[in-house]
Amino acid sequence: MAWYCSGSSNNELIENLSRGGLIKNERVKRAMMAVDRAHYAPSRPYSDSPQPIGHGATISAPHMHGHACEYLINYLRPGSRVLDIGSGSGYLTHVFANLVVDVSSSEGLRGQVIGVDHIQGLVDLASHNMRKSEDGRKLLESERVKFFKADGRRGWPEGAPYDAIHVGAAAQELHPLLVEQLRAPGRMFIPVNAEAEQGSLAGVFGGGQYIWVVDKKEDGSVHKEKVFQVSYVPLTDAPK
Repeated sequence: MAWYCSGSSNNELIENLSRGGLIKNERVKRAMMAVDRAHYAPSRPYSDSPQPIGHGATISAPHMHGHACEYLINYLRPGSRVLDIGSGSGYLTHVFANLVVDVSSSEGLRGQVIGVDHIQGLVDLASHNMRKSEDGRKLLESERVKFFKADGRRGWPEGAPYDAIHVGAAAQELHPLLVEQLRAPGRMFIPVNAEAEQGSLAGVFGGGQYIWVVDKKEDGSVHKEKVFQVSYVPLTDAPK
C-alpha cells in the first residue's frame, strides 16, 4: 500500500506514511518531518516512489527510509555514531543526524553521521543539498555530518565503531569489514543480493534481494535476520 502514501507536501507525505503504519515510531516521524524531501529529490519529491538523482543513482522511496529508521531506531540515540553507505543525495543522512544530534545537549553534540558514496558528484550533491536548510548547514559546519568519497564495501574505518550502519545499495555478500566496524552492541540494515554463486546465500534464501538486519551482540557474536524483499541498485565500483 506504500504508493497510496504520496502527498502534496512533505508533512502530508509523512502523515500518510504514519497513518498507513509504515512509520510507527514518533521520533522517526519527527525526524523525517524536519527534512524537506524537495531539497533532496528534484522531481516528484513527495511521491512515495524512488526518484532519479543523477549519476545513474536514485533516492529510495520514502517508505524505505522509514523502514530503515524504524529498524535502527534503538541504536539511533543522541550521541550515537552512524555510517550511511551509499548516501546519495544526502536525505537519509540528514534524517539520521536529526535522530543522533541533540543541539540542546552537550552529550548529544558528540553524535555524528558519516555518509559515503563512491561517486564524487553525489558526495558534492549531498553537501550542496544539506546547505539548502539552516539545520543542514549547522550540521555540516559543526562536523556532526561529514561526507566522503569511498568504496562502501569497505565502510569508513576511520570513524568506527558505529552504533548503526545503513547500506543504501545491494551488496553481493555481507561484507566482513562492515560487520567489524559495528559497535558491540550495534545494528546494520543492509540489502543483500541472494543471486550469487554456488554455496552462497541463494541456497538459503532463494533469488532476489533481501533486507538483512544484522545485530552484533555485546559479546561480539553476530545475529542475522532476513526481513523483506527489495530492489536496490548494486553496491559496486563507481561507473567508468
